[in-house]
Amino acid sequence: MPEEKKAAAAKPKKEKLEDKPFQEFITEHLLPAINATLGKVGINDLDLTFNKEPLPVAGVSDVDCWQIIGKFNGAQRQFRIGFLKEDIKGQKFFCCADNGAQPSLLESFMIDERRVTLDLIVLYTVQRLNGQKWLTAN
Repeated sequence: MPEEKKAAAAKPKKEKLEDKPFQEFITEHLLPAINATLGKVGINDLDLTFNKEPLPVAGVSDVDCWQIIGKFNGAQRQFRIGFLKEDIKGQKFFCCADNGAQPSLLESFMIDERRVTLDLIVLYTVQRLNGQKWLTAN
């Protein structure tokens, strides 16, 4: 019996997805999760990219940050989730634009969350897009 307890105690903890390196987490886990979730609600032409680019709003384009850029509906609708640091727990922003226009407003994203998980980032993304009435007809 004591040997069984030692074996169980020595078993390493499973690494959380959120503890993986920033770029690995985004490219290998978050992008596929967003793509799959939006596919379930009928967004079948989603083009997701992950790049370090200047902020997309006029007047603050001198700041580079990592951004998930999603385009769909024939690239007429665009949303971005930006990370000001290479850390999913750091400050994030959301912006979107319709009819092929550039975003004009940055909104804070997930500012009240103490824990940041893959599922929560996907949920907040869907909520923001649904708030724009882009996922369901009203």
